[in-house]
Amino acid sequence: MNFSTLVRHALLLCTLASVLTSCDKNNNISLFSVANDQELGLQVSEQIAADPDNYPLLPEEGNEEAYAYLRAMTDEILNSGQVQYKSEFAWEVHLIDQDVLNAFCTPGGYIYVYTGLIKYLDNIDDLAGVMGHEIAHADLRHSSRSLQKQYGVGILLSILLGDESSQLAEIAAGYANGLAALKFSRSHESESDDRSVEYLAHTDYACNGAAAFFEKLQEDGMTSDNLEFLSTHPSPDNRIADINSKANEEGCDTHLSDDSTYGMTYAEFKALFETPVSTQ
Repeated sequence: MNFSTLVRHALLLCTLASVLTSCDKNNNISLFSVANDQELGLQVSEQIAADPDNYPLLPEEGNEEAYAYLRAMTDEILNSGQVQYKSEFAWEVHLIDQDVLNAFCTPGGYIYVYTGLIKYLDNIDDLAGVMGHEIAHADLRHSSRSLQKQYGVGILLSILLGDESSQLAEIAAGYANGLAALKFSRSHESESDDRSVEYLAHTDYACNGAAAFFEKLQEDGMTSDNLEFLSTHPSPDNRIADINSKANEEGCDTHLSDDSTYGMTYAEFKALFETPVSTQ
């Protein structure tokens, strides 16, 4: 073994030791740094912006009211005092003009909401519950933790040392093009459900808003066979009960909030997407 190889192995061991002796803000060990999350999220957002056929983003110009409404909701959740990486992540909001019942948040806090989801939901609390859930995925760094299992310690440490310059871009492309970031484990989904309740418990929203969304899906007969959201978000039978149980544990308000929040009713907000300004 030559000297350069010895040095490389020593650096890898030192990096690993450093990581394993410290935890992130959620008390989880992650071989990806916060800066890695930020970089990955930025690259995913760039991949999405470059793919308008699959992700027809609504432009800011001409859709100012819609973006203002959604950003106000996001800010209220971020200001709950419960979001650990509020200051570190981007928390950019983007609208995708497709009749898809979905939303997702990349590593580093790039939030994407489909207009189909907004039009499907009945009130602001339901949307806030979904937004809290997606923000939690980024805040709990689920993508980073999943990557550790998928790629292993060796490749991730190489990325940290700058030896895999193209690997991060490839991972980002996979997240954007294949929506790999949505395929979290059941435990991650449950964790994000719980965290959504904790976020909303410190806002004016009904803290179990996410449960109302899943109740509506059940009432409409939506299953993983006919809805992409459920196929990529494992939904055990007791998910609604678990969310409501968490709300009861927190002792938070489950009554619907003021429907005229942010200067318009939720019905008026939905109406903005009947004829939105065309996509970029």
